[in-house]
Amino acid sequence: MEKQVDAVFQFLADHPKCAALAMGAIFGASVVIYGIHNRNCKDSYCQRRLTRPRPVGISCFPDLVKHNNIMAKHLTVKLYSELSERKTSSGWTLDQCIQTGVDNPGHPFIMTVGMVAGDEESYEVFKELFDLVIQDRHNGYGPNNIHPTDLDFSHIRPVSLDPNYVLSSRVRTGRSIRGFGLPPACSRAERRKVEEIVCQALSGLGGDLSGQYYSLTSMTDDQQQQLIDDNFLFDKPVSPLLTCAGMARDWPDARGIWHNNQKNFLVWINEEDHTRIISMETGANMVRVFERFCRGLQEFERLVKKSGYEFMWNEHLGYVLTCPSNLGTGLRAGVHLKIPLLSKDPRFDMILERLRLQRRGTGGVDTASTNGIFDISNSDRLGLSEVQLVQSVLDGVSLLIQMEKELEQQRSISRLLPQ
Repeated sequence: MEKQVDAVFQFLADHPKCAALAMGAIFGASVVIYGIHNRNCKDSYCQRRLTRPRPVGISCFPDLVKHNNIMAKHLTVKLYSELSERKTSSGWTLDQCIQTGVDNPGHPFIMTVGMVAGDEESYEVFKELFDLVIQDRHNGYGPNNIHPTDLDFSHIRPVSLDPNYVLSSRVRTGRSIRGFGLPPACSRAERRKVEEIVCQALSGLGGDLSGQYYSLTSMTDDQQQQLIDDNFLFDKPVSPLLTCAGMARDWPDARGIWHNNQKNFLVWINEEDHTRIISMETGANMVRVFERFCRGLQEFERLVKKSGYEFMWNEHLGYVLTCPSNLGTGLRAGVHLKIPLLSKDPRFDMILERLRLQRRGTGGVDTASTNGIFDISNSDRLGLSEVQLVQSVLDGVSLLIQMEKELEQQRSISRLLPQ
């Protein structure tokens, strides 16, 4: 122990330029040192590159120095001290909201949000932080804004997309059942009740929407893998973004997939949200996909209400979901688009940004493109209606295809660049 203490004082003697505050506490045979070092010190030990000053004053404030997510950008010591003692009526806390952003400093491909809601009330109880995150993620959407909803597919202005470039089309959203905890916080009993409510409602769908529910607990491994390979079923969450938020508890209890007989209208149950509703098909007919999406979603909601329940919704946030990134419409309309030439253009990312589009690999957010094929979708969710977002994808993808065709002819695309 004497040697360790001597080492501490030797360190301070060797670093006269460091303004060091040292606190020694003996635990067994260790000494803990908390130092604040002069950044002008040339010693390699002191050459730490901080993205911003370390917060001081609250011992339980999370260390977010190396973090790159939206929550970390906005959470201050002062804000944390104001919110950390609050709880929703179900007992959900600020620390639980931000745990996924604390445990996951960042993501290699996207700017993550870094926090989730445990229940509908979270967005109000921790409003001061959620409002900042929402405004950052949703293009300046303010705390007094009103969110529009439009699920009338007849309002779409049809755009014909070239099937030589658009390989598949998909529209998805999420819905939460009011009165139950969201997946990061719901109990086992709540999750099972959500499954019961949703399955009962979906059993009432008829016509081309008629289908069947498949529980993860009862399907065979081969059946499950086949559905995953066909891009119908979600896999067990292994991403830290989901597991750290608590969404994988009791897996696979009360999880499953419902799909219609044509397998072009699907509902995931108890994954990241209570439900994920998906309309999809191969080919370029996004208008038809959206029409089926609107019909199925509205009929599903009618049947949920008939059973005495309703979706989480309010006029400011729209439809309430687990992650703030999916508030509002919760809608992502996307196509698998083959654009090998345009994607190599140095202006590609700028073009997507101006069109309010985002790109992913065809295997999801954690994958890269294959042979110049990208998953192109809307980047906005909140503040614009479903019809507006799908229209923006139709118009934007049409322009991307036009640019790809110009490049195939070795012609300039400068006149086509969006402003």
